[in-house]
Amino acid sequence: MIRKLLIANRGEIACRVMRTAKAMGIATVAVYSDADAKALHVRMAGEAVHIGPSPAAESYLVGERIIAAATETGADAIHPGYGFLSENADFARAVIDAGITWVGPAPESIEAMGLKDAAKKVMQEAGVPVTPGYLGEDQSPERLKKEADSIGYPVLIKAVAGGGGKGMRKVDAPEDFLAALESCKREAKSSFANDEVLLEKWITSPRHIEVQVFGDTHGNVVHLFERDCSLQRRHQKVIEEAPAPGMDEATREAICGAAVRAAKAVDYVGAGTIEFIADASEGLKADRIFFMEMNTRLQVEHPVTEEITGVDLVEWQLRVASGEPLPLRQDELSIDGWAIEARLYAEDPAKGFLPSTGRLDYMLLPKTGIASVATGGEPRVDTGVEERDLISPFYDPMIAKIICWGKNRNEALDLLANACEAVEIEPVRTNAWFLARLCDEEDVREGSMTTAFIGDNLERLIGAPKADDALLQYAADDFATELLPDGLNDLAHEFQQLRFGFRLNAPQQRTVRLEVDGETAETSVGSHALAYDSLRRSVIDGPTRIYFEKGFAHRIRLSRPEGSGHHSAHDGDILAPMPGKVIAVDVAEGDAVEVGQRLLVLEAMKMEHALTAPFAGTVAELSVSEGSQVQVEALLARVKAPK
Repeated sequence: MIRKLLIANRGEIACRVMRTAKAMGIATVAVYSDADAKALHVRMAGEAVHIGPSPAAESYLVGERIIAAATETGADAIHPGYGFLSENADFARAVIDAGITWVGPAPESIEAMGLKDAAKKVMQEAGVPVTPGYLGEDQSPERLKKEADSIGYPVLIKAVAGGGGKGMRKVDAPEDFLAALESCKREAKSSFANDEVLLEKWITSPRHIEVQVFGDTHGNVVHLFERDCSLQRRHQKVIEEAPAPGMDEATREAICGAAVRAAKAVDYVGAGTIEFIADASEGLKADRIFFMEMNTRLQVEHPVTEEITGVDLVEWQLRVASGEPLPLRQDELSIDGWAIEARLYAEDPAKGFLPSTGRLDYMLLPKTGIASVATGGEPRVDTGVEERDLISPFYDPMIAKIICWGKNRNEALDLLANACEAVEIEPVRTNAWFLARLCDEEDVREGSMTTAFIGDNLERLIGAPKADDALLQYAADDFATELLPDGLNDLAHEFQQLRFGFRLNAPQQRTVRLEVDGETAETSVGSHALAYDSLRRSVIDGPTRIYFEKGFAHRIRLSRPEGSGHHSAHDGDILAPMPGKVIAVDVAEGDAVEVGQRLLVLEAMKMEHALTAPFAGTVAELSVSEGSQVQVEALLARVKAPK
């Protein structure tokens, strides 16, 4: 058995592998870049070795440094996780040549499945159905155009070395082919240093079905059933489940049998996934499911397979790499219940899924750990971060994977929707509310979604949730009945008077104005005594309060009460609209400013945002200087109105 394992990865998957290794009594070694010096996977490991600067190309993708770290610490095995060098045959070979156990398939198997065109030829020879298309060596635009015309439109152009959704173009008409080909080859050259492409017939009602396979060094290969990964955005998986909805036993036997033949064709050892595209226009049928590619590593979505089979796939990886046979035979594997996984990302769906980097000042997840949810009924959360950790701009912004198991699909979906709604993270934005919304979509509930579902319904799906009247009233009472931070008690007093319908020298009224997610709203103040069980509150930076509701963080602050006749103390607060860097400060404390005058400039998401004075007055406070890094809603400056 492996004694000491180096995990050549970071984040969630590094933590995931470490948990199983520790449970097996295997010592662990982490590697880390500058950006990850204080990361959770570093804190969890028995030992940690620095391997370079923050960019992955200078750290996690430098195989020589990783092998050197293993040698330095006496690690006798390397687990690559997923991404980075996990499917790099040269790295796998270098690990083996260094006398270190490689937790993965043989380099030859990786090479055989690494290029899509070569892999499809191997699959055809093994009797695995492949999508109709062109795999020829003649890459001239003229030949490719001729083949596309012969296949019939729409047609899909795919980079043979592609992955992660890159190097793919759908072409709907003959006149668009050459321009799409040029664009695809250009992207493929840039991303994979290989601009060769293949052509496939476009499937009009596509479902993404994949099969988990596992082989050992004793010639045994089994499958652990299928997963459905059809809910995708730009070819990136969003929600995955096992088993696949609508799968009958005959079709399952056919597709899983084809996956085992595919693995045996390349003498596969370890965990792998055979990915298929299904034409679901008439439901799932064996003769309408075609091979796409093989991933020669552990998949991000492997937990759903673990939940329906009761198997720890990482443990299997480590046992097989140590020379042991597979722990179970095919006839000992079965499906129990239904499992669904959602990928929780630091991104803002309402703003085009822009990454949201920064520190996780406040984070509440449903539950963390890798224990099976099938017996406990609670969500499983695989994560690589804890509260106060940083979401770095250098790597994939995944915060966690949320996995729920139910006795049936509807129960699993209900649990997942509830778990996503329970996520509370601030100030980093997340897609929790978007995931919860997906779970309740009719097509998703019916299991009839295709890979185009999110894209076809994107505008409707990404509309930010609106605060309802009950929430506004709750917030108004909240502001009126509790003292605000020091220095704002006068404002609290004013709202207290409003609550009881009286304010000196003003007409009786009960209406207040709130700024809700950047928009002004009016509501009444009173003892509503609302039972708002789904809502939690976090207070940040002065008068702004965060109300978490169904996975969405509503930002609410007091606006000038109607009829007050003057600017309230907080009206002049200049807050950061998002995490970023202050690149210019145009004023100093005590300066007189005019309405609309630029005060400072914030650089965020590679864009410059000018922040201006809301009214004429004086700069009463300046909290930042040029070069300051700030979080969302941080107080940058305060303008005071003249008396």
